[in-house]
Amino acid sequence: MKYLYLFFDADDTLFDFPKASSRAFESMCQAHDIPHTPENYRLYHEINLELWAAFDRGEVSKEFVTLERYVRFLKALGLKRDPAACNRDFLAALGEGVYPLPHAEEVCRELKRRGHRMYIITNAVASVQRSRLRGSVFSELFEAAFISEEAGAAKPSRVYFDYVRCQVPGMTEENALVIGDSLSTDIQGANNAGLPCCWFNSVGKPRREGLRVDYEIGDLRELLDIV
Repeated sequence: MKYLYLFFDADDTLFDFPKASSRAFESMCQAHDIPHTPENYRLYHEINLELWAAFDRGEVSKEFVTLERYVRFLKALGLKRDPAACNRDFLAALGEGVYPLPHAEEVCRELKRRGHRMYIITNAVASVQRSRLRGSVFSELFEAAFISEEAGAAKPSRVYFDYVRCQVPGMTEENALVIGDSLSTDIQGANNAGLPCCWFNSVGKPRREGLRVDYEIGDLRELLDIV
């Protein structure tokens, strides 16, 4: 066994986040009498991505992102709705959206059978992620989930990974592997922390110059040959 400790990102690595987000958005629209159209979802998605990118750069807080996205969305549509209520209902629906990505369960079960110790590392909203994990097959496979909101720091900050190290004292730079889909948070975070990393690149994105990628996979089943 090369890596005893495996640290998985959650969204777009284990969970199908676009599917969960789309369905949660539809539920929110129905609850607040907002037209649910492809154009409106694209508008929301663009606003959401822009704000989360700012969060990843450390420019805004998570609380700002989750509320401001609805402030801007409703303003763009010219609708008078309560953005806080829209966000609340969206997050509640998102917490119920449990859609594992292809092969995620079988791979994690096999890794567990082999004796690996697995953890989730995520920047997601804590209440949402805890709800999704409780309702998923992964609840019995992972030992813990380290959520940025609870850690007091977020990926890719070295501070976040130092927090994780304190919770898992046995991990070292030789026996731990970070697995995730995001170059800006998962892979950059592993680089910042001096940890080996595996980039889950299922859509064939180009690599970024100056970023160390120890392994690259397009299918989660490839991980079984690495660890």
